[in-house]
Amino acid sequence: MHRLIEKGLMFGNLIRVDSPVLVDRYNRALVSLIGKTTTQDAFHIDISGYSPEIGDEFDDDLYLNHNGVNRQFILLTTEQQTAPLLNAQFSTSRGILRQFIRENQAQLFALTARDAVAGELVNSVYEVGKAARLFDLRKIRIEADTTGGTVRTAKKLGKMIDQFKSKPNAWFDDVLIAEMIGLAKETGDVTRNPVALKEMSFDQANFWTAHFGGLYVFRGVEHPAAISVGPKDALGELPIAYTMDFKDRAAIAKFLQLNDLVEPVAKARGIDAGAILHQKMDFVVAEVASTMGEDLTGATRRDLRRLGRHYAKLLPEEWQGMAALARWAEEDGPWPRITSDHPAYFYTLRAKPHADADLVNMLLSELSPLDIRQLFICHKEAFYRAYATWPDSKKSYVADFLEREYQVDKAGTREALFGHEDPMEEPQVQHPEPVAPQADIVERVGPWGAVRRR
Repeated sequence: MHRLIEKGLMFGNLIRVDSPVLVDRYNRALVSLIGKTTTQDAFHIDISGYSPEIGDEFDDDLYLNHNGVNRQFILLTTEQQTAPLLNAQFSTSRGILRQFIRENQAQLFALTARDAVAGELVNSVYEVGKAARLFDLRKIRIEADTTGGTVRTAKKLGKMIDQFKSKPNAWFDDVLIAEMIGLAKETGDVTRNPVALKEMSFDQANFWTAHFGGLYVFRGVEHPAAISVGPKDALGELPIAYTMDFKDRAAIAKFLQLNDLVEPVAKARGIDAGAILHQKMDFVVAEVASTMGEDLTGATRRDLRRLGRHYAKLLPEEWQGMAALARWAEEDGPWPRITSDHPAYFYTLRAKPHADADLVNMLLSELSPLDIRQLFICHKEAFYRAYATWPDSKKSYVADFLEREYQVDKAGTREALFGHEDPMEEPQVQHPEPVAPQADIVERVGPWGAVRRR
């Protein structure tokens, strides 16, 4: 992983903590949250305040996320909102933390100027020994305060001020006045500079979780379902109508279509579909070439085309399907019939514009793992796991490619791949419209095929 770290592709944008004052504040927050302190005098933290160096010291990568459910956080600066979230257990956690920091920017800036802010993403579930427990996660709310309790104290002072204003003869209540003066020394003038943090809660309808080998839960769609990365039977009974795993390709494809979650890359307006498909094809060639022992260090697109010709007979169906689609997009070739059974199918899709587009692209990246660029952008945990298994030459090629093609223009690359425009006109040759199954069949096996129903 050193190659990724050196190129800023892993642990990038972390916040360095090396000031004795900030280290002391961090330790006070650690004591308030987990009853421990660190001996480190310099370390890096992510958006939640998690430090990989301290994780190594404690031999616990979840020291701020006990049981991987209720994530705790430590804020030393509002600049943490630009940092990544390491060891993510839920796809929604980073977005929640970013929104919390953004919505309380001024208050947090003032609070962290004097102390660390410690808090927690709170829900009613403390452990997920069974997969069914994940479905008890309905709403996440945020609790936060400084280690000195400034927010709590300010709230108490505010109530006293209201009491002082409304109570008859309050000017003669020496005890109340003395308490207000004492609290004001800790909080400052809360009437002019409020230090209250917004009470925020977030619905947890659709999300990915790392628990149980990876599970996508879609409850906030017209046809709800859970999609497991591993075998669905290992999950036990789930409180949702339909459960699928990655072997149920046809069912997943129909789920995505019925809920109108995806669109073909080749039909998306405003992008160079041919260029995107060719790049995906290059990644497949790189996989084949590395398997055959080719040295991919410094490989260019021309090198990959040469390797593609050399290993033409070994190129898998993923490459063949995307090549046929590229011929349609660029050379007026026939519209290829690529069904969900075809290995290239999920490589040809991207999320439509909707609130859960990132989650859907994350799912698609796991269903098309040879597309290393999409895997890196959409699902870094899966990317790092895959990277660790690759031969060294492929690691070198992938790291060089991402540094050269993605790091220099992250926003532009994302826009080119996932930016949403009105779809193009339907091609002349289309997939036949699916015939609606009879009602009793739908009731028996579900709208997307023979998958397990509760």
